[in-house]
Amino acid sequence: MARGLERWQSRRDTWAFAICMFLSIFCLFIPASWGVSVAGFLRSIPLAPMVWLQGRAEEGRTSRARFRAVTAQRDSLAQLGRGVGSLVSENEELRRRLGLGQKLGPGFISAEVMHQPLPTDGRTLLLDAGSRKGVKPMSPVVSPYGLIGVVRDVDENTSVAMTWAHPEFRVSGVSDNGVVAGIVGPTATGDASRTGLEFRAITYRDTLPEGSMIVASGLGGVYPRGVPIGMVEGIEREQTGWERVYRLRPAASPSMVAHVLILTGDKPLVVPGSFILPDTTGGSGGNGGQGGRDSAKVDSAAQPSSPPAIQPSPLQGGRSAP
Repeated sequence: MARGLERWQSRRDTWAFAICMFLSIFCLFIPASWGVSVAGFLRSIPLAPMVWLQGRAEEGRTSRARFRAVTAQRDSLAQLGRGVGSLVSENEELRRRLGLGQKLGPGFISAEVMHQPLPTDGRTLLLDAGSRKGVKPMSPVVSPYGLIGVVRDVDENTSVAMTWAHPEFRVSGVSDNGVVAGIVGPTATGDASRTGLEFRAITYRDTLPEGSMIVASGLGGVYPRGVPIGMVEGIEREQTGWERVYRLRPAASPSMVAHVLILTGDKPLVVPGSFILPDTTGGSGGNGGQGGRDSAKVDSAAQPSSPPAIQPSPLQGGRSAP
C-alpha cells in the first residue's frame, strides 16, 4: 500500500514538472502584448491584495525620508515665494503687451513606484495609480530631477511606465538655449544597467559644449517643453559631414526614484488657440486701438483655417511664452 502511494506521488510530481516546463516554454514564445495582458489581469484580480500591501509598504519605507525632503522643499519654496507676486504681475503685463493668451500647463497625478511589472523587464516601472485616478496611456512621468518616461499600460488601480532606458523610448529634445534640436533615445546596449541616453539627428555644423542641458522641446504633444532630459557629456560618434551623436548623462535615474508625477491634460494642446491675432481691420471707435485688439481674439476651434499671425519661435517649441 505504501509503495503504491509513493509511486502515485512520484507520477504526480513528474506530471507537475512536465506541465511547468511546457508552460515556461510556451510563455517564452508568446507575444509581448499577451504577457502584458496576463500580468495586468493577475495584478487587478488575483494579486490585488498583494499589490495594495506592496504600495502601503513602499509608502511606509519612504515616508520618513520623504518628510525631510518635503520639509526642505517647503522652506525653500517659502523663501522663493516672497517675490512670486511681483513676478506674476510682471508676467501678466508682459503677456498683455505681447498679445499672448493664457499659458497652457498640465496637471499631475502623484504615484508611488512599487516594483518592476515583469521579472524579466528592467526597463519599466509599476506605479500605484491607474485609470481610477485619471491616468491614461501616453502620459509623461517625471520626477523632481527630470524625465523618467511615459505611461504604456493602464489598469484600474495600477499603471506601467516605460522608462527612458526602454529601446522604444524617444523624445524630441532641444538645448536649453533653444538653438540645437534633435531626438533623444537610449543607447543601443543589451545590458539595462549600462543603458544611457543619446542626442541624435544633430547636423554636423551644430556643436554642443559639455555640460549643456537638453530639455524636452514640446513637439509631438506628449512631453511638455522644458522638462530636463540630460546633460551633454561629449560626442558619442559622428559621421563626417553629416551627423553628430552626443552622449547624455540622464537627469533622473528610474532606479533611484520612489515617487513620481504623472502629467495629465484635460484639454488637448492647440497652439493657435494660445495666441491672439493682431488687428487687421485697423480698429475704430472712441477708445482707439483697444476695440481692435478686443475684436482680434479669434477662437481657433471656430476658425481652424485661419493661421496665426504670431508664429511660435524655436524657443517656445509650440507653446506660449511663460
